[in-house]
Amino acid sequence: MSDYKDWDQREHAAEWLLYPENTGPYLSIDETSLSNGELYTIVTNKAAKGRKGSLLAMIKGTQAASVIEVLRKIPKRIRSKVREVTLDMAANMGMIVSRCFSKAAKVIDRFHVQKLAYDAVQEIRIKHRWQALDQENQAIEAAKQAGVPYEPEILANGDTIKQLLVRSRYLLFKHCDKWTASQIQRSRLLFERYPLINQAYKLATGLGTIFRTCKSKEHAFKKLALWYNQVEDCGLDSFKTVAKSIQTHYLDILNFFNNRSTNASAESFNAKIKAFRSSSRGVRDIPFFLFRLTKLYA
Repeated sequence: MSDYKDWDQREHAAEWLLYPENTGPYLSIDETSLSNGELYTIVTNKAAKGRKGSLLAMIKGTQAASVIEVLRKIPKRIRSKVREVTLDMAANMGMIVSRCFSKAAKVIDRFHVQKLAYDAVQEIRIKHRWQALDQENQAIEAAKQAGVPYEPEILANGDTIKQLLVRSRYLLFKHCDKWTASQIQRSRLLFERYPLINQAYKLATGLGTIFRTCKSKEHAFKKLALWYNQVEDCGLDSFKTVAKSIQTHYLDILNFFNNRSTNASAESFNAKIKAFRSSSRGVRDIPFFLFRLTKLYA
């Protein structure tokens, strides 16, 4: 009933799809897992807002050379009209944008940058959690040898030390303004016992504040320099790694303050693709699945 047999991209659909007519001045590039862990690089047009006309390209794999080869099938005069592309910090994505959209500003997604900082906080929390587990095991063994029952320390909110470190995971991803009453109490207990986690959390939220409050690249650059100095003084190795990554990509990170663009549209589009895939479980033919997908978004 459909025109699948006459689809002009049917022969190469499993490897790549391309819709040059969907090129716009503001694009996003990201990767997603489409089927059985197979990664595809997806380029979308922000102006379409996740609807018809969103999909510019979908290319199997993430190797820069393969993606560049396909995107260069778009005439150069069309590619030259692209003014901005949002992306993550992956080197291959940066290379793709530089080679294919040479006149476009690269904007590294602020949420990828902030995630690095929050991951550094979690690394410190997890390190303390393993130490707490070791201490608990030693205490249990000592209690056995002494012939007495082991009784863990119970904190004011009812958590044990081990539970405190486990249950603090989610509050450390949130700004303190969004904590619930129980999370405020738990954070107070956590930070009193583990000042390094408190220090790391303040660094992570401080980075987010820069993106949220600064109105210009110049202002943000100064604030980032001050933040970098705080990282140097803190002595936390995980945050020094974050700072080095930011320093390496700072020009593309600061481009966020031109239009405050993020890669949220790409993440949303990827979610739609996965949802569509879930609703098409009976479709095993990848080209036919992609044909149905393009009917909605190309």
